[in-house]
Amino acid sequence: MNELSNQNALAIRPFIGAKNFDRSRDFYKDLGFTETLLSPSLFLFKWNELGFYLQNAYVKDWVDNTMLFFQVESVEAVWAELTAMELTIKYPEVKIVPIRTESWGK
Repeated sequence: MNELSNQNALAIRPFIGAKNFDRSRDFYKDLGFTETLLSPSLFLFKWNELGFYLQNAYVKDWVDNTMLFFQVESVEAVWAELTAMELTIKYPEVKIVPIRTESWGK
């Protein structure tokens, strides 16, 4: 074991880019994430202790292939809440896909 294995991990947070930074910020706030300004081009979005960094950076291949996997206790309950929010009407460019079972989860 190396030295890092003796440390308590506090978080692992991805950096994601945005084609439209302000619109992306609005979307994540509408989902219920809290937003913390770190710099004019970087925000931390958190839901309880989970989080990610949204940066004002657009690399088409990177952004077009980014997916966040949000694991919850009841995916059915969260799906009902998401569909009730009608986010795809306000944000037609966003893909929110129905629940499906994959080899890595539901």
